[in-house]
Amino acid sequence: MNSKNIIIKGAREHNLKNINLTIPKNKLVTITGLSGSGKSTLAFDTLYAEGQRRYVESLSTYARQFLGQMEKPDVDFIEGLSPAISIEQKSAGHNPRSTVGTVTEIYDYLRLLYARVGKPHCHQCGSPISSMSIDQIVDKVLTTPQGSKIILLAPVISNQKGTHGKLLEKLKKEGFARIRIDGEIYATDDLPPLKKNITHDMDVVVDRLVIKPGMEKRLTDSMELALTWGNGVVKVQDLSQNMETLFSENASCITCGISYGEFTPASFSFNSPQGACAKCDGLGAVTQFDPDLIVPNKELSLREGAVAPWTGRDSVQFAEFLDALTGFYGEDIYTSFSKLSAKFKKALLQGSGRTEIPFYFEKEGRRIIYKKKFEGIIPNLKRRYHETDSHSAREEIKAYMNFTTCPKCKGSRLNNASSAVKVADMAISDITALSVEKAMAFIKEVSLPGKDQIIAQHITREICQRLEFLKNVGLNYLTLDRAATTLSGGESQRIRLATQIGSKLTGVLYVLDEPSIGLHQRDNQRLLDTLLNLRDIGNSVLVVEHDEETMLTSDHIIDMGPGAGINGGHVVFSGTPEQLLADPESLTGAYLSGAKAVKIPKKRRRGSGHSLVIKGAATNNLKDIDVNFPLGCLTCVTGVSGSGKSTLVLTTLFRLLSNRLYNSRLPAGIHTGVEGLNHLDKVIHIDQSPIGRTPRSNPGTYTGIFTHIRELFAKTPDARAMGYKPGRFSFNVKGGRCEACTGDGIIKIEMHFLPDVYVSCDVCKGQRYNRETLEIKYRGKNIAQVMDMTVNQSLKFFDKIAAIKTKLQTLVDVGLGYIKIGQAATTLSGGEAQRIKLARELSKKNTGRTIYILDEPTTGLHTDDINRLLSVLSKLVDYGNTVVVIEHNLDVIKYADHVIDLGPEGGDGGGTIVACGTPEEVAQETASHTGRFLAAILN
Repeated sequence: MNSKNIIIKGAREHNLKNINLTIPKNKLVTITGLSGSGKSTLAFDTLYAEGQRRYVESLSTYARQFLGQMEKPDVDFIEGLSPAISIEQKSAGHNPRSTVGTVTEIYDYLRLLYARVGKPHCHQCGSPISSMSIDQIVDKVLTTPQGSKIILLAPVISNQKGTHGKLLEKLKKEGFARIRIDGEIYATDDLPPLKKNITHDMDVVVDRLVIKPGMEKRLTDSMELALTWGNGVVKVQDLSQNMETLFSENASCITCGISYGEFTPASFSFNSPQGACAKCDGLGAVTQFDPDLIVPNKELSLREGAVAPWTGRDSVQFAEFLDALTGFYGEDIYTSFSKLSAKFKKALLQGSGRTEIPFYFEKEGRRIIYKKKFEGIIPNLKRRYHETDSHSAREEIKAYMNFTTCPKCKGSRLNNASSAVKVADMAISDITALSVEKAMAFIKEVSLPGKDQIIAQHITREICQRLEFLKNVGLNYLTLDRAATTLSGGESQRIRLATQIGSKLTGVLYVLDEPSIGLHQRDNQRLLDTLLNLRDIGNSVLVVEHDEETMLTSDHIIDMGPGAGINGGHVVFSGTPEQLLADPESLTGAYLSGAKAVKIPKKRRRGSGHSLVIKGAATNNLKDIDVNFPLGCLTCVTGVSGSGKSTLVLTTLFRLLSNRLYNSRLPAGIHTGVEGLNHLDKVIHIDQSPIGRTPRSNPGTYTGIFTHIRELFAKTPDARAMGYKPGRFSFNVKGGRCEACTGDGIIKIEMHFLPDVYVSCDVCKGQRYNRETLEIKYRGKNIAQVMDMTVNQSLKFFDKIAAIKTKLQTLVDVGLGYIKIGQAATTLSGGEAQRIKLARELSKKNTGRTIYILDEPTTGLHTDDINRLLSVLSKLVDYGNTVVVIEHNLDVIKYADHVIDLGPEGGDGGGTIVACGTPEEVAQETASHTGRFLAAILN
């Protein structure tokens, strides 16, 4: 076994060309190369897959059946491999109960902290609730200074109406000499008459004492008597200091009578019935009809169809109904919804209540008036949702529902009792609402009395360590109650990285996929320090990365290439960063050394002269900002992680435009107005999600090339003679496809204790079609052979077919000439999927009035790929369109026409515009973190 290196012999997985490679262990190793060159195949599909497979195979067959096993990669052998942990860029799951706190286990420690040292409070009046034994109460009273005069009082009536004659008579018979009524002490023989309809407080004076040595026995006896009459509660009035202290044997509120049982860690879990809010079941939100979904475009009038559930209703009766409703409230049916009175909006949505509306209808030439209560849109939708038996009708109504904060727990997810437990005057939900940075400051500074501090210090140490890990990977802006489903791929990857650091494992191979994605240059060094720390404690860290700083910090670099797809799969370079800079064969080395670079445009576009202006953007951490997006420009939205970029561009801008241009019902971010919509007719969000979830989806079907190819084959003489239509050449429908594999080309064989095996179909040999279909040929090739061509090969093959050639040329333009037309969508990287979407948009008829929105399009892209991407985006802008990009990559930022920099910090410290203008103007802004790094490369 090799202890210093991982040795790979004959790796052939996917496009790897039978490579041999030696990777040093216990080092930070970066694998880089063009998109599609084989980086992920080497790192994840070969090294990680084999490491995981070997570990799982070491377990018993019983244990293996519960673990997802990985297929053995196509490699001759790998020597020196350690157990492998993969930290990929995938979302943190779809569980709405998962939060940053639960994923990192910080919340588990907080639950323990609150169960052990938390102080219960009444959830109604907020008074502290505590229980003490009689010995504890006596010891506490004995701490009063010697010589102090005290009175022991037993509360028998609290805030109750009545004369209480029977109780007073009973107290007198029991021998009590004094009673305090409403704050005044009276002798039992001289009690004032009590008014029946006024509330009273009544305390029995049990004993009057002076604190001195030897009075412990009498104090204990009197205390027992007071607690008996006070139902476990006693008041001690210190006459010397004129103050009164309340002691209780019960964990209950004296004022409200509310009592709690014992608190355990489960009492603070929103995943447990013991702690979860009963109304929202621990989700913190409930499904309710959302007025913003019911009226998505508030600039429309009722006549123009502002109310989405009423769209399509244009009958005479409906028009009369609208006229009668608006007329009764004195509103105009042609007034935009935003300008209608609050009273009318409430009546429209919630109903008229007891008020009857006069409606009119024609009958036999006579106008008849009748009065009726208006049900209201939301009550009507609720009733129909619960009454209908139709699934489609219920789904249609569901489109107007949205998650809103639970009215009972106010989003804390916990029940009243658990929410009222406090540590240093903070409920557990108050701490989870803090950012990582603020939570750490609170935990470090918290000071607790006596033994509570000793109990808490072990727990707080663990919490602080985990918060520190999150801070070190650049996530100090996240709140602990942030839902895991709302995190980006980069954020969830760095959270898993922080969790792994906490485990302090050694001798492990960590494989990471672009951990720098979503991270501002300012925070890069902290991430690198984290990776180096993982290495220094005795682990091998393998990173698939394009970030320049990461590559130069690495101990070893592997550059894959020289091209992508079938042109990739070779090891172009393997060695130190210094050696890479001097290597003439490496494209990566050329960009790192400065021999090649993304060039700064000689001239910035000024745009069309029009702008899209969003006013008063205030969702999440946005601070009521007005943002100007110049049209006809490439605009880059920048800022540190958590500064509000995605909230502004995706939650506010994209959803707002979708609602206005397409009448979609996406809940857009809070804003007060928008200007410039008349200059746009389309909005397109191009992300890195897959173009399809199954092997049936491919670049040919997605771009529409496959449709033209099928039509071409159907026009061949042989196909026409056989009567074959275009559908015959589809592998998605019966007829021409191979029925043995239903057009998949592969068959899945389920293995009980082993991973599922995929084998090529015996009947069609992986070609997807039956023999009769494959006999039809166009220019000597059948449909399967054509779909197996690369885009570059197809471009020459179809050079005379304009409809196909145009679409293929756009794929070449975006740098995807190496992919196959029929390549399964599941084998495409995120960067490849995004560029296929761009190519499809480029091949469409251009209006010059489209706004394209991209979120970190450089994910997975080499600097050379970024060069290609920027030329494509420039084409879109040159046609008169607008491109808005969220990006941290400095090559993209320096290339943009206009930059909007948010910040200055993340979380609560962000949400404002720090700088905007050309890259040169932003670089001069001293308050901008982006500007500081931009200035360095522009100079």
